[in-house]
This record gives sequence, structure tokens and C-alpha cells, in this order.
Amino acid sequence: MADIKYYDVILKPVITEKSMNQMAEKKYTFLVHPQATKSQVKEAVEKMFEGTKVASVNTMNCEGKNKRRGMVYGKTAKTKKAIVKLTEDSKDIEIFAGL
Repeated sequence: MADIKYYDVILKPVITEKSMNQMAEKKYTFLVHPQATKSQVKEAVEKMFEGTKVASVNTMNCEGKNKRRGMVYGKTAKTKKAIVKLTEDSKDIEIFAGL
């Protein structure tokens, strides 16, 4: 198990139409460190965003896509996404406020 600090767990938010619609249900989507666990994601969200309380975390490993440039084949990097659901009484996450 890698020793990952809470500030290294969340890499960036995922901004898609589906993730923006889920914000009404207090679900937020992030790209996370590939070796991060659900408990580490929960700890990172609660520490990085004041007033938030996490109800549940769902994670998914996404395989890299096959790419081709001329005759050379390759793959993009693997990623890991986490969908974080907040409790009803917790505050919203401010980075999504202007979107």
C-alpha cells in the first residue's frame, strides 16, 4: 500500500454534462490517485473542503484508450474516478459553484 497524503489523493474534478447533473443530488466526481482507497478519498474530501460530510464513495478504474499515430500504436494512461456523495446537511463544494 502506497503512503499517499490526503492532498495527493484528489487530482482534479471531472466536468461533464452527467457530472454536472449529479451535483443536484450532492454527488461530485473527481479524478483520484490510482492507488487511493475509498477511505482515503473520503478523508481527503472532508479535509480539503470545509463543512463537507461524505455519505458514500464509489470508485471506478478506467482503462486507457487505444490510440494510433501513423503506424505506431499505443495507449493513453489508466485513470481512476471517484463519485463522492455528500450528506444532506453538509455544505456544497465551492469549486463547482460558478459552473
